Amino acid sequence: MSRKTPEVRVPRLVGLMAVDARETARAQGLLLNAPDRPDVHLAVVDYVVRQYPQAGAEVPRDSMVYVWFDFGPGEGGGGVHEPRLPRPPRGGLQRELDEPGEPSPARALSSP
Repeated sequence: MSRKTPEVRVPRLVGLMAVDARETARAQGLLLNAPDRPDVHLAVVDYVVRQYPQAGAEVPRDSMVYVWFDFGPGEGGGGVHEPRLPRPPRGGLQRELDEPGEPSPARALSSP
């Protein structure tokens, strides 16, 4: 769209680093705000995980686009998985145990 149009399309910012999201929004004539990051103008390598309004929406030029860099509670995200507690047993790989009540094929063949 030309710079003279009153409406602009919101670009897709999800997946972009903060610095790229700011530049993309500015190129479309939009402002960027991050409720979970008051220092959004200093953020560089954090990735956008959510945005409002959604990509493709038509909004007036100079509108605010809200982005989030962290998932909210219950919204997903991998979280931190290490260190696992309790720690796995030491001693290397071990054979997978049979389900309770199911004899292994090797034991079933050797029974009388």
